[in-house]
Amino acid sequence: MGKVPSDIDISRASVPKKITEIAEIAGIAPEFLEPYGDVKAKVKLSILDTLKDRPTGKYIDVTAITPTPLGEGKTTTSVGLTQAFGVLDKNVILCIRQPSMGPTFGIKGGAAGGGYSQVIPMEEFNLHLTGDIHAVSISNNLLAAAIDARIKHEEHADDAAWAKTDLPRLNIDPDTITWRRVVDVNDAAVRSIKIGQSDNWQDGPDRDTGFDISVASEIMAILALADSAKDMRERLGRIIVAMNKDGKPVTAEDIGCAGAMMVLMKDAIKPNLMQTIEGQPAFVHAGPFANIAHGNNSIIADKIALKLADYVITESGFGSDIGMEKFFDIKCRISGLVPDCVVLVSTIRALKMHGGGPKVSPGKPLCEAYTSENLELLEKGVCNMQRHIEIAKMFGVPVVVAVNQFKDDTPAEIELVRKAAEAAGAEAAVVSNHWAEGGKGSVDLAKAVIDACEQPNDFKLLYPDDMSIKEKIETICKKVYLADGVTYDELAEKQIASYEAAGLSHLPMCMAKTHLSLSHDPKLKGVPTGFTVPIREVRASAGSGFLYPLLGTMRTMPGLPSRPAFLNIDLDENGEVLGMF
Repeated sequence: MGKVPSDIDISRASVPKKITEIAEIAGIAPEFLEPYGDVKAKVKLSILDTLKDRPTGKYIDVTAITPTPLGEGKTTTSVGLTQAFGVLDKNVILCIRQPSMGPTFGIKGGAAGGGYSQVIPMEEFNLHLTGDIHAVSISNNLLAAAIDARIKHEEHADDAAWAKTDLPRLNIDPDTITWRRVVDVNDAAVRSIKIGQSDNWQDGPDRDTGFDISVASEIMAILALADSAKDMRERLGRIIVAMNKDGKPVTAEDIGCAGAMMVLMKDAIKPNLMQTIEGQPAFVHAGPFANIAHGNNSIIADKIALKLADYVITESGFGSDIGMEKFFDIKCRISGLVPDCVVLVSTIRALKMHGGGPKVSPGKPLCEAYTSENLELLEKGVCNMQRHIEIAKMFGVPVVVAVNQFKDDTPAEIELVRKAAEAAGAEAAVVSNHWAEGGKGSVDLAKAVIDACEQPNDFKLLYPDDMSIKEKIETICKKVYLADGVTYDELAEKQIASYEAAGLSHLPMCMAKTHLSLSHDPKLKGVPTGFTVPIREVRASAGSGFLYPLLGTMRTMPGLPSRPAFLNIDLDENGEVLGMF
């Protein structure tokens, strides 16, 4: 495993078990396992056929309040809670997403958890794993190349020459192409580029385009939402890449590329099996970026886990207003799975920020307001946590607040948060010290979650399929974000009209917005009101099965900070990865 921070006693850290042993713990027979070395493996989808008659376990989603830019330990809490179920001798499986290498080398660093609550080996978790992100990238870029090649050849062939190809003319309108290239690096310089800059027509069409980060590709969303290889193949074919000159959609199937893309994705569709530091099974599958895509791990991994375990702990990206809302309104809508409990991760640090505390910046020391008791700031900021509780309860699911404990938190601060959470309707609010103590530091949280899973559950979606596109957007903005209203740029108006004409209005909405505020504006902390949400663009992900409105300024390719995380990363003389936590 990778290096643990210096204030952690590495002698306590577990050595990974053989992945065959983890599979046995999970109940996965050897014939369904495809090992990738000793400590990770893929699981064949055929296992679902053998499990179909088993009862379904309890389904627990870990979400969070609106975070600081440092993150509030949602993955660490997910891992620690899983380990705590292990301490209680419960049959449990963790299901989380694979992190993007962009943020791993950028601001956030690794995303395997932390301290004594990690998925291990953490350097493999954070890097290539079994190559799923690479498969998404090459599949995406094959389609991008195929689009430009098709335009080029159609433009330079007369009817007689084109007839010899035995292909229909697609007549793609280059100005309507929405499919961009991807790379799993935070590379702001290629957000907008020009291609085909050559005097030779054979080098391709001259047009404006750009790069997104790989995990924002629609193919990653398809990986997360497909429930079989057949379903994935159909979804890849439905990807809309542009409009033709008659205003009709052009798909990956029309391009003739979907079959080859499926071949590139044939292994990526199988979930990856890893383990927590205390030896509980963990499925790691699909990618993040809930403020761009839906940002959850795969439906396939969840369905397998729910048949193998009594409790399945999964994680939705960022706060309840983003990842959890999408988990419910997109993932659960598609899968038919019903959540039993929401765990809302809160930190006193973030709540102080929402109470008006000083700016929190990655790489800079925390101000004294965050490292010493400040009940006044905290009392002003607990409104953010209370609003997130209200959002989760809006869906009819029991809520347990996990107070992720930091070393400077005081008993009075913890008690203030606990009372505020219970006043807002949480079933319980429990301090969790999993970072420093592993599973045993989260046992009280696990007990509260077990109790909550037995509470009445009136799960409901926020909106029906037959609402119009604008009605769905406005329902989310007003009911979840508490916006006064919504405005639409001219481009968004045109796109919505075209999607309605194409029969896509039944799809759910995947709102692309900042994770740093309950609103669209990252500067608005606490519980903002009196604002209007600007929708500048609405893009179609017809293959994955949603439309995604872009709220305000929202980039699909992050950039590197002035002091990126890769500066700390290296390989020592023993081949161990340094600096990745």
